[in-house]
Amino acid sequence: MKIGTPIPNVIFKTRLRDEAIGGENPYRWCDQTSKDVFAGKRALVIGLPGAFTPTCSNRQLPAFDEMADVFKDQGIGTIYCVSVNDAFVMKQWADHLGLANIKMIPDGSGDFTRRLGMLVRKDNLGFGLRSWRYAAVVQDGIIEGWFEEDGICDNAPGDPYEASTPDAVLQWLREGSAEIAA
Repeated sequence: MKIGTPIPNVIFKTRLRDEAIGGENPYRWCDQTSKDVFAGKRALVIGLPGAFTPTCSNRQLPAFDEMADVFKDQGIGTIYCVSVNDAFVMKQWADHLGLANIKMIPDGSGDFTRRLGMLVRKDNLGFGLRSWRYAAVVQDGIIEGWFEEDGICDNAPGDPYEASTPDAVLQWLREGSAEIAA
C-alpha cells in the first residue's frame, strides 16, 4: 500500500453485544464498513496471520496492548487487530489474551486483507489463505504510515516480525511528530 491511499472499503461481519437478546450468547450480527470503522479518527491497524498462533499471541498482540497508552500519547486513538478469522474466533482470542486496549476486526473471508494486497497462502503450515504481517497508521481512512514485513510471498518459509513491531511503529510516530513540531 502507498502512503496517502484510502483503505479498502469492505463490510466486516461482526458481532455486537445486545443485552436484549439474553442468554449465554447475547450478541447479534452487525455489518460494519471499513469506512465507518476508520472515519474521523487516527488508528493503528495490526494485520497478522492468525488467532492463537505463537508470534501473534505471545509477542505481537500483548506488546501492542501493553503499549496502548504510549501510542495514545502519540495521537493514536484506537488500535485494531485484523486477521483472516471469523468473529467468534477473534472474540475468543481476545478474551484468552485478556486484551484491554485492542479492538478485534474479523476479516473472515479475507476481503479487506486481499484488497490491501496482503493476502497470502500459508498452505505449507495448513493455514490456507491468511494475512501477511503488517501494521498501518490510518488517519480518517487514509494510510498515513505503512509497516510491512519483508519477503511477502505465498508459503513463505519464515514468519518475519521486525518492521511491524510496536517499537518500529512508535519510532516512526515519534520521528513524524518531531518533524511536524520543527
